Amino acid sequence: MGRPHFPDTGIVSDKNFLMLIIYNVIIRGYFILIKIFSIWNEKAGMWIDGRKGWRKSLETSFKKSDKVIWFHCSSLGEFEQGRNIIEEVYHISKGRKILLTFFSPSGYEKQKHYRFADHIAYLPLDTKMNAKDFLDAVPVEYAVFIKYEFWYHFLNGMFKRGIPVYLASGNFRSNQLFFKWYGKWYQKMLGFFTHLFVQDERSKINLTKIGVTNVTVAGDSRFDRVIDIAAQEKNDTLFQSNGSSIPVMVAGSTWPQDEKIISEIYKMNYGKMGLVIAPHEPSEKHIEQIKQLFPNAILFTELNEKPVSRHDVIIVNTIGHLSSLYRFGDLAFIGGGFGKGIHNILEATASSLPVIFGPNYSKFTEAKELLKAGGAFAVRNANEAVHVVSTLLENDSNREKSAAIAREYTLQRKGATKIITDFISTT
Repeated sequence: MGRPHFPDTGIVSDKNFLMLIIYNVIIRGYFILIKIFSIWNEKAGMWIDGRKGWRKSLETSFKKSDKVIWFHCSSLGEFEQGRNIIEEVYHISKGRKILLTFFSPSGYEKQKHYRFADHIAYLPLDTKMNAKDFLDAVPVEYAVFIKYEFWYHFLNGMFKRGIPVYLASGNFRSNQLFFKWYGKWYQKMLGFFTHLFVQDERSKINLTKIGVTNVTVAGDSRFDRVIDIAAQEKNDTLFQSNGSSIPVMVAGSTWPQDEKIISEIYKMNYGKMGLVIAPHEPSEKHIEQIKQLFPNAILFTELNEKPVSRHDVIIVNTIGHLSSLYRFGDLAFIGGGFGKGIHNILEATASSLPVIFGPNYSKFTEAKELLKAGGAFAVRNANEAVHVVSTLLENDSNREKSAAIAREYTLQRKGATKIITDFISTT
């Protein structure tokens, strides 16, 4: 299937020219702000430093005769969402090289040694010159952007060169910029994609309304990834056996407001549960704040030094271990629900854990569907959280029923990776 046709793709009208100017100003303004923040902010500093010398790095990594498949992810979460796709393409595309780029340090710093990519880099700032130099240096055969990465100059550059570009696991809601009366210019970026693979029928309907018809409902490739993680052999090396079957709650991707509520849950259920708490940002300052709430907690990096039982509180002061730690739990508290929105619940549900989260979950289809099915529980405050957890701890049959619902929900949605890679490999 070809791309949809949008009149004046490229910049012709005065209105489009003005929107491009505004876009360029925003991009450069963002760079200036990050540059300023980098003076005192470590993450902003990595964002700036990681992009230095990118032209030379690409030129020395690829030859003109290479055939390169380019995957781009915003951050670590999107990488995990696209990881199965990358690895499947790696195995079926012998003779090709894999380029993996990230926008955020959270993805690059964790995966800069990822073994299924030939070159891993930060995405340069989206300017017309950067896009030209990037595409001149890398002989891209086709590109796959994960979920919601829309960079005008890179997409337009590939479109003009006839390079196929795919969107994987896209999620389009009616309140997004593409569907606003003032979002017409942004719709043009959708016209640069050869094909869009979306998570659900709602996304396809929303795209169809604005004339985008080269769409396949493939599902969410996160399901494939979390199912694979949960299927890994479960050797109980986290907790040393002490003859106890006490339930353990794994609290994942938490923020300070979550942690205060979790401390109330633990206090009210002391002796009835163990706790593994993995903050979203495990900075030294944040870890110290959590230790004040749980003075007797053991740090994850201390596990080899101290005996651990299922009664203990473990604070995960590392990045990248949470997804596998859910396998040791019996229920999960997912952070972010008292802020901008909940984090990934699927890693927990794939390990057969009922999930609990705060009230800000409306953007997440899986959360709403699991609430309705009985595999998830939303709480508005500490009192509700204590009640829900206490009920699950005291009633094994109810907890096991919710766990089974969560697991079955996840298993039923497997298969997006195969749909996407089968399509790409035959076109």
